[in-house]
Amino acid sequence: MGQLILDDAMALPFVDGSQLERLQPQVSVIHRALHERQESGLGWVDYPLREENAYISRILETADMVRRQADVLLVIGIGGSYIGSRAAIEMLPTDGPAILYAGYQLSSLHLVQVMGALQGKDVFVNVISKSGATLEPSLVFRIIWPHLVERYGEAEAARRILVTTGSCGPLRKQAEQAGFPIFSLPEDIGGRYSVLTAVGLLPMAVAGIDINAVMRGARDAALRFQEPDLSVNPAYRYAVYRNLFYRQGKIIELLITYEPSLYALSEWWKQLFSESEGKHGQGIFPTAAQFTTDLHSLGQYIQQGRRLLFETIVDIHKLPVSVKIPKGKGNDDGLDFLADQTLDWVNRKALEATRLAHADGGVPNLVVRLPELNAYWFGQLIYFFQKACAMSGYLAGVNPFDQPGVEAYKQYLSAILGRPGYETLQKDLEQRLQRMGHRNG
Repeated sequence: MGQLILDDAMALPFVDGSQLERLQPQVSVIHRALHERQESGLGWVDYPLREENAYISRILETADMVRRQADVLLVIGIGGSYIGSRAAIEMLPTDGPAILYAGYQLSSLHLVQVMGALQGKDVFVNVISKSGATLEPSLVFRIIWPHLVERYGEAEAARRILVTTGSCGPLRKQAEQAGFPIFSLPEDIGGRYSVLTAVGLLPMAVAGIDINAVMRGARDAALRFQEPDLSVNPAYRYAVYRNLFYRQGKIIELLITYEPSLYALSEWWKQLFSESEGKHGQGIFPTAAQFTTDLHSLGQYIQQGRRLLFETIVDIHKLPVSVKIPKGKGNDDGLDFLADQTLDWVNRKALEATRLAHADGGVPNLVVRLPELNAYWFGQLIYFFQKACAMSGYLAGVNPFDQPGVEAYKQYLSAILGRPGYETLQKDLEQRLQRMGHRNG
C-alpha cells in the first residue's frame, strides 16, 4: 500500500543534522503534552481512534437521504467550517449531487450567482458554524431561508436544513426552535481542526466520498504519528524543519501543488497554519502556488528574489488518469522527443527539475508524498498536517489553538456595523474613518 513520505533531500543541505537531534527533547515534551491533552482544543488528537460508529452511521444515513432527494447541496460556512470538505470534494472523485458553497464571503454578485444556480433544482442546505454567530454564514442563511420557505413551505424547508454547530449559540437555538436536524460538534475541537467531524464528513458523504476510508486513513495516521521519535515521525520532522528554516530568516512558506484539484487543499492548509502560528509579531507566513502555472509568474522571484522563503510540495505518486502525448506531423513543434510519454510524466519531470533549480538558488524544499489520490490518503494527509501544525506552533512558542487576531477584526466590524453594545468603539472608529476620509479627499 505504501505510506505517506516526507522527502527532505532538498532540505537537508540547508540545516545541520545535529540541529534536528538537538530539538528531539523539546519535541518529546510537546508530544507528551499533546497526548495528555494538557491544553484545551486537543480533542482532535485521538478523535480518529474513538469508536464513533453511531455518529458515522447517522452522517451516512442523512447523506444517503440527501443523495436520493437532492440535485444540489448548498454548504453555507466560512473558514474551517467549509474549506476542508471542499478540499476533499475537489481533490477526489465524486458521484453525488452538485455541491455549491456560500457564506464564505459577503459578495452580492457571488450570492446572486449561487441562488441562480439553485433555480429549478431540488435543494438541501448544510449550515455550518461552531459558534453559531459567524457573520458571513449567518447573513447568507438569513437571506436563503425565506426563499426555501416560499418554495417548499416551512415544514419541508426545515427538513432540508442540516445544521452543524456547537452545543450553544444563536444557530443552535434557531435550529432547535425550527426543528432543523442538528449535528453537534465536539467542544474540544476547533474549527480549523474539524475536517474529520460532521463539519467535513457530511458534505463529503453527500458527494459520494467514502468517509469510512477517510477515517481509516486518519486513524492509521494517528497511530503512526503517536511516536515522538523524529526519525520515524514525518509530521514532527516537517514541524522541526519549519522551525529551523524560520530561525534562518525564511519567514514565508509556499505550499506547492502540481494538480489544480488540490487548490482547496492549499486554502485549508493556509488557514490551518496561519491561524495557528501567526501571533505575537511572529510566525511563518503560509501561502500557496500552483505549478507549473505560477512558475511563469512567481518563478522569477522564487529563483532570484530575496532568500526568505522555503517550499513544501504536495505530490501524488500515482494519479487515476493518464494522457498520452502523440507523435506530431513533421515534428514542426520540435516535441517529438516527448512522443509516447504521458503528460503526467512531463509534470513529474517539471517537479523534479524545479526542485533542483530552486534548491540551487537557495530555496530549500520538502515534499509530502502520497502513494495515491483517494479517500484513505486524504484522511492521512489531513491528520499529518494537523499533527505537524500543533507541534510547529508549540515549537514556535505560541498556542496553536486560539486566534485572538481574528477576534480583533470581528469586534471592529461589529462596531462599524452598529451592533448593540459596541457604541463606544463605534464612535472612535467612525471618527478615525472620517479623519482618513479628509486626508484622502
